[in-house]
Amino acid sequence: MNVKPKSTDKQSKVEPVTGPAKSARSSLASKAPVRATARKAVVPAKSAGRAPAAANPAPQGGPQIMKKSTPKLINFALQGGGAHGAFGWGVMDKFLEDGRVEIEGLSGTSAGSMNAVVYAYGKLKGNDGARQALHDFWKAISDAGSKFAMKRMPWDTDPMPKENPIQDMMKSMMSSFSPYQLNPMNHNPLRDVLEQQVNFEELERSQATKLFICATNVRTGKVRIFNTHEVTADVVLASACLPQVFQAVEIDGEHYWDGGYMGNPVLYPLFYHTVSRDVVILHINPIERPGPPTTSADIANRLNEITFNSSLIKELRSVYFVQKLLDDGWIKDEFRDKLKYVLIHSVRADSAMSDLSSASKMSSDWLFLSMLRDRGRALATEWLAHNFDDLGVRSTVDLKREFL
Repeated sequence: MNVKPKSTDKQSKVEPVTGPAKSARSSLASKAPVRATARKAVVPAKSAGRAPAAANPAPQGGPQIMKKSTPKLINFALQGGGAHGAFGWGVMDKFLEDGRVEIEGLSGTSAGSMNAVVYAYGKLKGNDGARQALHDFWKAISDAGSKFAMKRMPWDTDPMPKENPIQDMMKSMMSSFSPYQLNPMNHNPLRDVLEQQVNFEELERSQATKLFICATNVRTGKVRIFNTHEVTADVVLASACLPQVFQAVEIDGEHYWDGGYMGNPVLYPLFYHTVSRDVVILHINPIERPGPPTTSADIANRLNEITFNSSLIKELRSVYFVQKLLDDGWIKDEFRDKLKYVLIHSVRADSAMSDLSSASKMSSDWLFLSMLRDRGRALATEWLAHNFDDLGVRSTVDLKREFL
């Protein structure tokens, strides 16, 4: 069942969230089983999946002081997906509101890189600052895109995207002409939004969040990872540069396209350059869909999803290989500490996004973006309820079953 909560918005400065999120179906509601051969360093899962009662309960009578627990340190890996990135906004918004986790590192591609950068900039002002920054960014995206969108009738409250003849015409033209012909001045409205919403000089000096932004080098075909001190508007635009739509972005004499071709997103920087072992992957592109597509549009959509998931799935297979080396004792004791036993978690949008086509990735309609945010919040709410206790303890994804 797809969750389609109604979205509300105020034109003035508003709180990003308006009321409790509804529950959505999650493909990760049940945790992956723990192998009996798990590495000793990994704490065994609790029998009921819940935190045990306190060993020393507070005494009866008199004031009781509640200790605030330390947030769990995690890493986030954010997929791209155009306007579907607003779903990622909703997931991050709920994690920030929950307050029980602290994000150490963020790896992002395309729309995921935008969410990562905006989050890191807003985080300079705390969790509320990050939530407001994400809200303001996506509202600015909607406002900028309204110039090219079909106007809604006053009575139209359905958030689902409508057919847009302007988009259809542009898609037809892009199949025959390159962005160097259609847009010789290389105007990109995303640049204006980014530069208005993020102070990149201030972000470069940030120590609060480690950023790893992915782009594809056009000349070498290799992935390029930009770290926090290297992130500029050009870097974010490079990470989101679809070659059929925008001219390649030049940085230091090299040209770059969308990072999704080589990593959507990349995981390895989170293994090597962060302390936390937990990596939470936010899947925007559904990994599974029921039945084969039969129409031309559906075939193209499914092909797009498979293509942009392929590099991630390969990397997850490598993670499983290292886990197996450690679990089965194939590594000598003197070398075990040189390998990091990574705990993988997934927030998957297979069910929550299954009713959306690839064409909707181009929609900037505010009702649609708000609906995606609410779906993301709903899925994150359910995911935290089922999986929070496992953070720092075990993986909640059975990599062998899911990706081998």
